[in-house]
Amino acid sequence: MTFFSVYQKLLNQYGPQQWWPAETPFEVMVGAILTQNTAWTNVEKSIAQLRAKRKLTPQTIDRLPHQQLAELIRASGYFNVKATRLKNFCHWYLAQNGFDALNALDTESLRHGLLSVNGVGSETADDIMLYAFNRPVFVVDAYTRRIFSRLGLVDDKIGYEALRDKFETEFIDIKRKITAEIRVAHYNEYHALIVVHGKDFCRTKPRCEVCCLNKQCGFMK
Repeated sequence: MTFFSVYQKLLNQYGPQQWWPAETPFEVMVGAILTQNTAWTNVEKSIAQLRAKRKLTPQTIDRLPHQQLAELIRASGYFNVKATRLKNFCHWYLAQNGFDALNALDTESLRHGLLSVNGVGSETADDIMLYAFNRPVFVVDAYTRRIFSRLGLVDDKIGYEALRDKFETEFIDIKRKITAEIRVAHYNEYHALIVVHGKDFCRTKPRCEVCCLNKQCGFMK
């Protein structure tokens, strides 16, 4: 079994996911910060509140009093911590002169900048890189490590950067000429499929009997 064969099975099972659910790149960035340690349905409620109150811009969030912002994003959980992180991000984003200036950076510099923001970790940065800036960066999450360690393709103790690098070098045959645009499309779809499969089937207590990968997985054998 390979990373690509798993991708094909998940895609056949669930179909295209067409992520990320957002109207603008900035909304993707807000969602990436708010989705830390919570379900996406809760993030949607918070974003809907920000939009309804006309606060869904970096300038407005940067100026908004902390407690007012925290109340608007209460549904996403850890709202005081996330309000601080969101304000940190918006302040940095504006200091970098916004989307166009950041999009002009090379991928390594952009990722380094995102990781410099207090409250933005590797997964959040890569969510933003892939879904807001369309960079060919694979997003690793807890589902990724769980699914692929159970399949025997990675060690369950593998670090974030090592796992991300493994996906980026082994998922697509690097001997073929694959454009960055195609990589973005594949990485986008694969991450979404992993989330669907991990959330609904490969849970902490897995539903192996109805899993589309159970014939290749030795976890419960």
